[in-house]
Amino acid sequence: MDGLREVAPPFVVPGPTGVAIRDRLKHLTPEDEKVLRLVGAHLGSLASKDLKTRCADGLEHSTDTWAARKRELTAASSSRWAGSITKATHDQWALARRGQAAHVQSLEAGIETIEHRLSLPVGQKGSKRAAGGYRSTHEWFHKRRRLHALEDRLDQVRTDREAGRVRVVRGGKRLLGTRHNLADAGLSEDEWRQRWEAERWFFAADGESGKRFGNETIRVSPGGEISIRLPAPLAGLANSRHGRYVLTAKVRFWHRGQEWADRVEANRAVAYRIHHDVQRGRWYLTASWQIPPSKTIPLEAALAEGVISVDTNADHLAAWRLDTHGNPIGTPRHFCYDLSGTADHRDAQVRHALSRLLNWARTCGVKAIAVEDLDFAAEKTREKHGRRRRFRQLISGMPTGRLRTRLASMADATGIAIIAVDPAYTSKWGAQHWQKPLTSKNRTTTRHDAAAVAIGRRAQGHPIRRRTTPPPAHRSDGQGHRTVQARPGAVGCEGPRPRIPGPHTGCVPPDAESTRATRTSKTVRDVRSGQVWVQHSLLLTD
Repeated sequence: MDGLREVAPPFVVPGPTGVAIRDRLKHLTPEDEKVLRLVGAHLGSLASKDLKTRCADGLEHSTDTWAARKRELTAASSSRWAGSITKATHDQWALARRGQAAHVQSLEAGIETIEHRLSLPVGQKGSKRAAGGYRSTHEWFHKRRRLHALEDRLDQVRTDREAGRVRVVRGGKRLLGTRHNLADAGLSEDEWRQRWEAERWFFAADGESGKRFGNETIRVSPGGEISIRLPAPLAGLANSRHGRYVLTAKVRFWHRGQEWADRVEANRAVAYRIHHDVQRGRWYLTASWQIPPSKTIPLEAALAEGVISVDTNADHLAAWRLDTHGNPIGTPRHFCYDLSGTADHRDAQVRHALSRLLNWARTCGVKAIAVEDLDFAAEKTREKHGRRRRFRQLISGMPTGRLRTRLASMADATGIAIIAVDPAYTSKWGAQHWQKPLTSKNRTTTRHDAAAVAIGRRAQGHPIRRRTTPPPAHRSDGQGHRTVQARPGAVGCEGPRPRIPGPHTGCVPPDAESTRATRTSKTVRDVRSGQVWVQHSLLLTD
């Protein structure tokens, strides 16, 4: 076991701390859409100016500068709209800082890998844990040039980070780059412009407990009526009192609708966001609120009824049910999904696969699902895997973060605990110890199925290897138990057996007295001869 990293113990994943539900705004009038576009565009321009000011402040940001920004926004909107805009700006700036730190770590890791490989002779082979030299002098030369480019890029990013400078694009960097490749994206300039403007709109309002229906800016009644507090420059468009505009569309949340209605009737805080999907031409309303995290149960209690272990792959989930001793039960299950297409399609595929997984777990009666605690943030770099482009695409396509978040949220509603397991060597050791023994002429066990067994055994605290070799001297337990998962108090092959009450004979069962009255008659009629004969009990002799 020398050279192997230490395996972290499994733990129960805490439940979600927030809820978000969405419904479509149907039957909007042209006047409603006009007001929504004007409000979104006006608040979006204010959000862009506020983000520019926040980025210019950098590390010099303080409560005084924040108060000054909020006062300036209040004059052009309202105090609550200004609070929502500044909060969103702070969150976006903090997210950019975290991405900047991750970029620095990625560049440092790439530079370290290139320097190590450049220091080795050309053509030197590597090991399982360390890369070798480059294959040719041509590749060595180009990697030397890339090293200088990465070092210059790292110096620039470090300079920006020390100065508190971040680079943020409202509307998305990917959509901005699409502007220069409209033909490849299949978009016209007008279609791209509509998407770009819609993504830069701002139409989100934070909730406030104690206020009517939990939100004074975007108010939704228990009946689904939506009213919006218009910004000051657009107050002339109001069709209700106090500068509010009431939409003709009404919402009805099917998912968690009763929970949302209870919060609204109790005037508890609910945040809302209005979004326009340009491709479909639809408007949506998203409601979100915070919930107290559910209390996690102990690991032993979660594993009391066994566990369903899951191996995450790029196109499917390989799951297998294990009993309390770590033995696989039944046949493995595969829950497939297709991660091509749009983000909404990928998200729907993941949710559908997780729904089938949770339904199977509820049918089996288990109280826990074991998954790997995967994070490929540092594993998909170009320098680490080199020419293995398909492998980099494979691990980049695995929905590790989204799947883990979705599974924890959906399992919390069903009362099933999620156990996170260290993913070290699960695929390798699972294939080594479980793939061949579980393969038969009627069933082919894949490498992913064997990895699922390894994940479940690690979650239960059992070693991954399935059994030790029988004793070499004789086929008994004289040299110890044959199975490594046997408990210390388990009896061996030559150990004592529990005494079974009743006669110790093979012809009379232990419960003969209790079942003699209901036993069928032993009188048998020979149909061919017409004679009747009676079978007597055998005599017990010494």
